[in-house]
Amino acid sequence: MSKEKGGISIFQKYLTIWVILCMAAGVLIGKFLPQIPDFLNRFEYAKVSIPMAILIWLMIYPMMMKVDFKSIKNVGKNPKGLFVTWITNWLIKPFTMYGIASLFFFVIFKAFITPDLATEYLAGAVLLGAAPCTAMVFVWSSLTKGDPAYTVVQVATNDLIILVAFVPIVKFLLGVSNVSVPWDTLILSVVLFVVIPLAGGLLTRYFVTKKKGKDYFENIFIKKFDGITTIGLLLTLVMIFSFQGNIILENPLHIILIAVPLILQTFLIFTIAYVACRFLKLPYKIAAPAGMIGASNFFELAVAVAIALFGTTSPAALATTVGVLTEVPVMLFLVKIANGTKGWFAAKS
Repeated sequence: MSKEKGGISIFQKYLTIWVILCMAAGVLIGKFLPQIPDFLNRFEYAKVSIPMAILIWLMIYPMMMKVDFKSIKNVGKNPKGLFVTWITNWLIKPFTMYGIASLFFFVIFKAFITPDLATEYLAGAVLLGAAPCTAMVFVWSSLTKGDPAYTVVQVATNDLIILVAFVPIVKFLLGVSNVSVPWDTLILSVVLFVVIPLAGGLLTRYFVTKKKGKDYFENIFIKKFDGITTIGLLLTLVMIFSFQGNIILENPLHIILIAVPLILQTFLIFTIAYVACRFLKLPYKIAAPAGMIGASNFFELAVAVAIALFGTTSPAALATTVGVLTEVPVMLFLVKIANGTKGWFAAKS
């Protein structure tokens, strides 16, 4: 894919447009060719859609190959930025998402959303809030000229934390919301959509690097997978919206209603992390990616778990999909904010 100055591809920059087109295609398939989603629904194991699982692996596996866990040995060199990332992502973000989503779905929008729908939309929002970004943050870091080595450390440690923190946080917040979530289903989702692709990415990185060298892996091999993640994401969206077609046609306003709290949450989390870095007098090249990794979401994981827990036709899956729709334009706007406030930070090496 061709890339614009700053490291983001044309395809990534206009991802929102592609998402909208996939939404339209999915809705039309669900409306006029319902036999297609009906056929795909037959292939299911332990409440997990096999076709959907394959597409989600296509999304996540190439991203996991980019994570170099050897970089974790550099954690102690400048830990303040990592503390900001960890605290924002795991002690603040899931709970502010829960609070903001609850306020809008159950109070502000109660005239438009039934309590049952509000509960499932909240569940989708919680899944997004408990899954901070692990891949697209490389793009946002590049656009803000963040420290690439430090960004790798942030992503690598974040992936490790997801393995142990995602399940209990989601279980706790959904339990508070009176949403029944079996532990086994939740753990299975994390194993399928984090542990397996992460292990696959690590093994691929290890064996290719051992055989061909690190330069070949990072500059040639991994670039062969550049478009696979995006294609997997778009095909997944077509499937989701083919299952959600009738719901969307009956409630098009709900897309906007779901988007409002998700966007507000994104701005809030970015502000918390970014201002904290300025308060701690961290350099801009660390502050920018620290703000981005919390504001952005690992929406691939959120979509996968929502589908595994609630099904492809669920309002929870729809809510996580709206997170995909809002992600790129909001994050590009935050990139502009970060680049415009670079002078706030000391120029430390």
